Amino acid sequence: MTLVEHLTELRRRVIVSLVAIVVGTIIGFIWYQSAPGGLMPLGEIIRRPYCNLPQDLRADFTHDGSCRLLATSPFEMFMLRLKVGALAGLVMASPIWLLQIWNFITPGLHKNERRYTFTFVTLAVTLFVAGAVLAYFVLDQGLYVLMTMGGEVQVGGLTGQSYYNFLLGLTVVFGVSFELPLIVVMLNLAGILRYDMVKEKRRIIIVGLFIFAAFMTPGQDPFSMVALGTSMAVLVEIAFQFCRLHDKRTNRARPDWMDLDDEEASGPITAPTSVGGTESIAAAPIESPQPVAPSRKKPEDPFSDVL
Repeated sequence: MTLVEHLTELRRRVIVSLVAIVVGTIIGFIWYQSAPGGLMPLGEIIRRPYCNLPQDLRADFTHDGSCRLLATSPFEMFMLRLKVGALAGLVMASPIWLLQIWNFITPGLHKNERRYTFTFVTLAVTLFVAGAVLAYFVLDQGLYVLMTMGGEVQVGGLTGQSYYNFLLGLTVVFGVSFELPLIVVMLNLAGILRYDMVKEKRRIIIVGLFIFAAFMTPGQDPFSMVALGTSMAVLVEIAFQFCRLHDKRTNRARPDWMDLDDEEASGPITAPTSVGGTESIAAAPIESPQPVAPSRKKPEDPFSDVL
């Protein structure tokens, strides 16, 4: 295919992906408030961790005991519903736009590269979704810990925007962090990271993971930190075990001589030995060159060939 044909195909696949996302966004926008078939509305699913708090920990804006989030600007409710609908549409349309990306890049890949790419994309999506689901359940307990700090002097009245940003930040942090074991596996398959390099550093790695979780969780509450750090430690340990089995199966152990320095690899160095005494060589007499008489050649007759 020429460059123009590649660009034409890319434009067509981008248009198909955008149309799928727009359709999914419309469905998510409607699903935010009403859901058919007995499903729970999307807005109710999002605010459930907040509504699970005890009533004395959240402000009652309606005076009827219902759980509502606060809106402080005229367009906040509309924009919040649009953002949630767009995120839901992006997730619902993910099979279509992922398929478009896959069909665009696979013609330039070999058979084994297609297999590896499909496997890694599937694992990446699965790990991100698993992290997002765990973040949703962690939010229920983590939000309770945060809202009980200083509850004697204030009551929590969260706005929809602040609550949604907190939930989205926690979801993204958990989802991206769950991609770490996949990165470890990729480095091992590429030959950059070997099991021998990390097997003695587990304690340092686990401490580093918990420090990362303490700084990256949006609320910095202990429950979210422990949940994220423990999950990452378990996943990284599974990745390390994969590296160990892969190195053993492919016999990637380095030869012993490659771990030695230059002197040890070349063997023991013995003491220098004498090359013996020197002998003088008599100079041979140089004979003077004899003069060479010039040769005389008979000039050729230019008319010999004609005669």
